Amino acid sequence: MTSAIILVLAVFAASAVEAVEALTIVVAAGVSRGWRSAFEGVAVALVVLAVIVGAVGVPLVHLVPISVLRVVIGGLLLVLGLGWLRKAILRASGHKALHDEDAIYARTVGELRADATPAGPRRRDAVGFAVAFKGVFLEGMEVVLIVISLGSSDHRLGLAAIGAGAAVVIVAGVGALVARQLSEVPENTLKMGVGIMLVSFGTFWTGEGAGVHWPGSDLAILVLVAFFALVAFVGSVALKRLVPTSVGAGEPAGRSLA
Repeated sequence: MTSAIILVLAVFAASAVEAVEALTIVVAAGVSRGWRSAFEGVAVALVVLAVIVGAVGVPLVHLVPISVLRVVIGGLLLVLGLGWLRKAILRASGHKALHDEDAIYARTVGELRADATPAGPRRRDAVGFAVAFKGVFLEGMEVVLIVISLGSSDHRLGLAAIGAGAAVVIVAGVGALVARQLSEVPENTLKMGVGIMLVSFGTFWTGEGAGVHWPGSDLAILVLVAFFALVAFVGSVALKRLVPTSVGAGEPAGRSLA
């Protein structure tokens, strides 16, 4: 039960972050090039992603031995999680600029409007379709990796998919109401939490696949989460105090560290 709850939370948070980033691009494409093309791009991307989950995730669950699967997937989760955690620590310590969805939205709209005249609500626009498809597909691929990794390692692919779907539905619903007010989402906090949970799951499953018997079984995941949260906090504070940064508002942060 403990691992199932943490799994759903990890997938939900990761999917919410990626959904916000994808939503920024879709809204920009819809406003500047026409909503019909943008929605069609989103629909096609979601179908392709669903096919990938079914084609890759289901065979993994049924055909690959669980011990091998946990070692391989655990390693993948460690790579993904450490990447998320590293960037979140750099942002929290001021060595990397915070992710600004409003700035991304404004830049995307400017580029699309400069490229050509909007197609209008009743015409298909290839550029609008491609931008929306690319945004949803690329952001969605990271969600697919996490869904397949977390779901197949513990034979809970359906549960992981439900967590991802719930995040997408909620973000889409909120996005329909607030549209461009995306900067209010505490994205770096979410990314820090996702990174901690992915690294914790990766460590737990790599150990299990290698024959490690964790004290307390699934409860060991909570200990790992607490440990990596402490490491992230100490790392952020130490980096902020010990490594100078000249980053100002709106400036790119810490290129040498990023």
